[in-house]
Amino acid sequence: MINETAYGLGSNRSCIRELFEYGRGRAAVVGDENVFDYSLGNPSIPAPPEVDQAIRDILQDTSSLAVHGYTSAVGDLATRQAIADDLNSRYDAGVRAQDLFIGCGAAPELVAVFRALAVPGAEILAVAPYFPEYKPFVEGAGATFKVVPPDVPGFQIRMEALEEALTANTVAIILNSPNNPAGTVYTRQTLKDLAALLERKSAEYGHPIYIVADEPYRELAYGVEVPFIPTIYRDTVVCYSYSKSLSLPGERIGYVYVPEKATDHDALYAAIAGASRAAGHVCAPSLWQKVIARCAGLRPDLQAYDRNRKTLYEGLVALGYEVAKPDGAFYLFVKAPGGDAEAFSEKAKQKDLLVVPGDGFGCPGYFRVCYCVSYEKIVRSLPVFGELV
Repeated sequence: MINETAYGLGSNRSCIRELFEYGRGRAAVVGDENVFDYSLGNPSIPAPPEVDQAIRDILQDTSSLAVHGYTSAVGDLATRQAIADDLNSRYDAGVRAQDLFIGCGAAPELVAVFRALAVPGAEILAVAPYFPEYKPFVEGAGATFKVVPPDVPGFQIRMEALEEALTANTVAIILNSPNNPAGTVYTRQTLKDLAALLERKSAEYGHPIYIVADEPYRELAYGVEVPFIPTIYRDTVVCYSYSKSLSLPGERIGYVYVPEKATDHDALYAAIAGASRAAGHVCAPSLWQKVIARCAGLRPDLQAYDRNRKTLYEGLVALGYEVAKPDGAFYLFVKAPGGDAEAFSEKAKQKDLLVVPGDGFGCPGYFRVCYCVSYEKIVRSLPVFGELV
């Protein structure tokens, strides 16, 4: 006897992963340099040298228990304090160590938050375009997943469409800024308008509507402000990962932040901890907690990503593509010639150019290009894009 839902998720990989595996197969045949793989958001810049040095220093501790032993289920206090100090130095946000829960990366953190909010009949909204895994995360938590249509071509938020989607059952809305897949950043004005709407509807419905801020790309912004949403809307829960900011995607380390002023703070924090416990996700890797305690204040060197961003954006626009302005993350969202992104992706595959259709992101007609690859590969891929347009 096998659970059919679990079987379906396990036997059918996401489109992103399918393309990545296809690319690995093609690389074995034609050489990696001849496959233009823009499928997966795997950081291409190395972790800061301070991270490597922190690992070396920590491993010099002769007591293996001190390095590899269990921490508190909610995370090492020194790590939580280091994160709180960093956030307060940047945003003056009043973050306390006890408001933070150290998690095994953003995915299980999001799952825990969704489970904590999944009261009977709960609806959780996402603004398109959105990361495709939000849907199984929300539905696996027992809530209903609803999509707010995209604000094309700027990819901010259509407030009238959002208000239309809100009901008395709405418990949360997921925000991802800088955005995967569009690379756009929600402006302070957009967030203030959103906060005003949610405050009004929360009062109308008699319960809070939380913002669940998925923020693995917060540090990847190019000359624009990325507002810290809890300073704009108090009922915000932040899920953060160091995967992108410190180039540590395989280490699975991050945190959940529940602001002290959030409605039902104590109960919400306990529910998130309880949901993590039920899923077996407590006591994140102790070595990486110790690394973060020393490196919470580091910022990525974005020069390589910025060079790639400008080269690819300007190159595609010059070829005639319509591209959303990418102010953050390491993605471009491009309108597919002819309007069918899946058909375009299939044609591109024949030329060993791998781009992800936007259908799974809730935005048909666009495709995603992940530019955290080598600069040389971007330059060599532009003629192929030219052939396809």
